[in-house]
Amino acid sequence: MGTKRSAQIFRKAVKLIPGGVNSPVRAFKAVGGHPLFISKARGSKIYDADGNAYIDYIGSWGPMILGHCHPLVTSALKKAVDRGTSYGAPTELEVTLAEHTLKAFPSMEMVRFVSSGTEATMSAIRLARAYTKRDGILKFEGCYHGHADSLLVKAGSGAATLGVPDSPGVPADLAKHTFNATYNDLGSVRAVFEAAPVGIACVIVEGAPGNMGVVLPKDGFMEGLRRLCTKYGALLIMDEVMSGFRLCYGGAQKIYNIDPDLTCLGKVIGGGLPVGGFGGKRKIMEMLSPSGPVYQAGTLSGNPIAMTAGIETLKLLQKKGTYEKLYKTTNTLCDGIAEIAGRRGVPVHTAVAGSMFTVFFSEKPVTNWPDARGSDTARFGRYFTRMLKNGIYLPPSQFEAVFVGLSHTKEEITKTLEAAEKTFKGL
Repeated sequence: MGTKRSAQIFRKAVKLIPGGVNSPVRAFKAVGGHPLFISKARGSKIYDADGNAYIDYIGSWGPMILGHCHPLVTSALKKAVDRGTSYGAPTELEVTLAEHTLKAFPSMEMVRFVSSGTEATMSAIRLARAYTKRDGILKFEGCYHGHADSLLVKAGSGAATLGVPDSPGVPADLAKHTFNATYNDLGSVRAVFEAAPVGIACVIVEGAPGNMGVVLPKDGFMEGLRRLCTKYGALLIMDEVMSGFRLCYGGAQKIYNIDPDLTCLGKVIGGGLPVGGFGGKRKIMEMLSPSGPVYQAGTLSGNPIAMTAGIETLKLLQKKGTYEKLYKTTNTLCDGIAEIAGRRGVPVHTAVAGSMFTVFFSEKPVTNWPDARGSDTARFGRYFTRMLKNGIYLPPSQFEAVFVGLSHTKEEITKTLEAAEKTFKGL
């Protein structure tokens, strides 16, 4: 399986684009070698510049839950493009997608669409600070909420992969308002509330962390966060950019029966196009301009192309049996890999959240960022490289989630497990 053309493009790219990529985790730095440059995708497969086909378990980092180029989505998009790609003015499509979104998330009484998950979390935090008249925010080590300055403090995702969780360029005066707690440890949260020199405006948490790899909340953890936020007068922000439609139709908050004050969304609600959204209680959301004094704006927010893809995607996800199929496929794959690893004597810990999972090369359970960080990343790199050579495209980092989609067939799951059999031999 040659990748000569991808290598040529990468050599050119590094002269023109920092690191040769436009998002750090794409760079393959954590696993070695050069990134593949993709030329097309369809269904569950992507094709690189050399013409090689791979079974794709990244799915554009989550949004392609239906698979690439779903015919109903692409058909709707082609019609939408013919009507214009951006107006800088309201459309009925925004209202339609808002209706779908609020119906899926009863905790949200109003929503505003933006163009990325980073925009959504950044704006939700600004709104929380304005509503509570406090400056401090509390997040968790290893949870990634986009690259806004306030959030690049002990972050996960690409920051964790590259070993730079505290980014240069973040002012100390700003970072001092960001407090970190240990995921799954309510005592650490309580300690921050009691010791913080400034008032805590909000606690922001991933619905099911996927940016240090998939880590599941312990029983009572999410409920405990809700109680602590209520006790100390802080808002609870659930970042469901990744988990929103991946765990179920309604996200982690539906599964854990949590009523957050604000919710952040992205990925699936744009059907693969750039989109984000944040919403919550009406009394909070109405503080946003032009209703209130908190400014937030975006030229491409709610653009008709992204709204069209989102509407079609959410309509299809509501079909009966959709999530049962996703769960079955995901569990078959994850359980199969874990069983093979066990037979081959390779210690792994697996965590599944809806249609997302991670295989940690770890001898102990992974419940937080220190546990995840202790995984054998060198062994993961060998695992990734061998699977790739066998036509399986996995996230190029131990600290990312595998995404399973509706287009993955039984035959492709079987092929993936056959590749795993070869991969774990002597790993």
